[in-house]
Amino acid sequence: MDQLLLGLKAAAEGTRLRILSLCAHVELTVSDLVRVLGQSQPRVSRHLRLLVEAGLLERHQEGNWAWYRLAETSSGARNAELARQLIDLIPESDEIQALDLVRLEEIKAERARIAADYFRANAASWSEVRALHVDPAQVDAALRQVVLRQPVHNLLDIGTGTGRVLELVAQEVTSAIGIDLSREMLAVARHNLDKDGLRHCQVRHADMYQLPFGQERFDAVTLHMVLHYSERPAQVLAEAARVLKPGGRVVVVDFAPHGMTALLDQHAHRWAGFEDSDIRRWFRAANLSPEEPVLLDGDPLTVAIWSAARPANDAAPGTGFDSEGRAAS
Repeated sequence: MDQLLLGLKAAAEGTRLRILSLCAHVELTVSDLVRVLGQSQPRVSRHLRLLVEAGLLERHQEGNWAWYRLAETSSGARNAELARQLIDLIPESDEIQALDLVRLEEIKAERARIAADYFRANAASWSEVRALHVDPAQVDAALRQVVLRQPVHNLLDIGTGTGRVLELVAQEVTSAIGIDLSREMLAVARHNLDKDGLRHCQVRHADMYQLPFGQERFDAVTLHMVLHYSERPAQVLAEAARVLKPGGRVVVVDFAPHGMTALLDQHAHRWAGFEDSDIRRWFRAANLSPEEPVLLDGDPLTVAIWSAARPANDAAPGTGFDSEGRAAS
């Protein structure tokens, strides 16, 4: 009862109700909301603090920026459902909300421009690598088939990049989170998710070696063309296993061993593909049971999809690597 009253009290103010409505559409920063609402930053920040404390909004820090979105019911947030019910009660004909949404479209258009600029600056490099392996559409289809082999409610995509994996599985999952260290890539991913209206998907700035999630949070964890950038792949997989629910699965898409040294020299790849035996060893070190990989032959690069399951009766996994980051034997 106390939590419900706290939520009702926090929402019972005009500006805060407007903020809830705006954050139901896209993730927003304080600066974004200042632009839309036409109010001072301290005042907007105070409203946001009250809404977060009441469990109506979620706040995620990303460097110097804090992002706000409607609380997710899947994360167990207090009053998440109340927030949605209140927003549904706002009349569609409300003139203030209509003006807010016009200003919100201006912010979304600016994000689209930033994403397009980043794509133009990097398109040549991405196209060069894609030309070396099988059609990406085949990889996407195979990845979907492997990930969705069993029901997935909550998914984590490590190294999400443009958010492609989130887009691929969005219609079949309850919620999905993508993490990446590149803020430029996160801007692209946010634009893509906003454009497609995928409000149950979100992206976060985070380190794949230290995931900001508790144990047993996700039904599936994906790493799409990420592991070859890692200095310590065993540690990455062990961390992925840590946040995996019993019965859940880790799915890795990457290259089989190859001799393309240009990828190491010019594209910052740390590994020239992976041996199946190494991936299996790292999976087992993380208390995961390897499954048969899917191989997609290309010229000269072969894409492999490795997957492994955490036993349904498994206790929380250990780190899977020693103090120097080496995989356990």
